[in-house]
Amino acid sequence: MTEQTAAQGGRSPARGMQISELLALPVAFSLEVSNRALQLGRTKGFALAKRGEYPCRVMKVGRTYRVSRADLLRTLGVDPSSDGAGGATPTPSENAPDTTSYHQ
Repeated sequence: MTEQTAAQGGRSPARGMQISELLALPVAFSLEVSNRALQLGRTKGFALAKRGEYPCRVMKVGRTYRVSRADLLRTLGVDPSSDGAGGATPTPSENAPDTTSYHQ
């Protein structure tokens, strides 16, 4: 165990989330999960939410804050239709041959 992880009680340092982790999130989740994805600390994330300055839309449900997956993905610029493998989603090319008509 490194000195840094020992100082944190054996936990690894905080980090962001992989695209596959983001895509696997439920429809709505806690502010703590969103903080991790945005690489924000707990105190900073809650302070931003309370001031209405959080990077994406936050819903207050009772005494808790919730964030939607769609809003978080939009903020991070992640395409929800991507496969999470890091590859770009192919788009049709304007120069591609027309394969919709049948020629005999």
